[in-house]
Amino acid sequence: MNQESAPEQKAPVADIREILEILPHRYPFMLVDRVTEIVPGERIAGYKNVTYNEPFFQGHFPGSPIMPGVLQIEALAQLSGLLLLQKPEDRGSLAYFMAIDKARFRKPVFPGDRLDLVGTVLKMKLRLLKVHGQAFVDGVLVSEGELMFQILPRSEML
Repeated sequence: MNQESAPEQKAPVADIREILEILPHRYPFMLVDRVTEIVPGERIAGYKNVTYNEPFFQGHFPGSPIMPGVLQIEALAQLSGLLLLQKPEDRGSLAYFMAIDKARFRKPVFPGDRLDLVGTVLKMKLRLLKVHGQAFVDGVLVSEGELMFQILPRSEML
């Protein structure tokens, strides 16, 4: 009998505990489960496991649940915020989502899908970041957009 081994999996760069230390988001609005790659100043990758018990599926749409596109973009924004807040001096600050351009929704996302997220830096200077965010399911592009952020210390938020 020929036994095959499971594919080798890389250890996460950041698991949910580490993500919660950086981002202020909490249930039911935390939309990144794991970070799998960070190249500072260049790229970040991670994923969101989409499960049927997500609260938005109750109304979007009963009998035919689909993850809202705006939440796919929010997942990309949260992932990108993690890239922006990597420097120790920026910990405790907020990555304030300022704008989105060229948003496209190409395929529906269903319960049971793993939403693979990638943010590629287009421009980064001082406290500003612009990324091209892409979301994939099983290697197929489902949504994308260009997202812009600014780092704001929490003291400047109110």
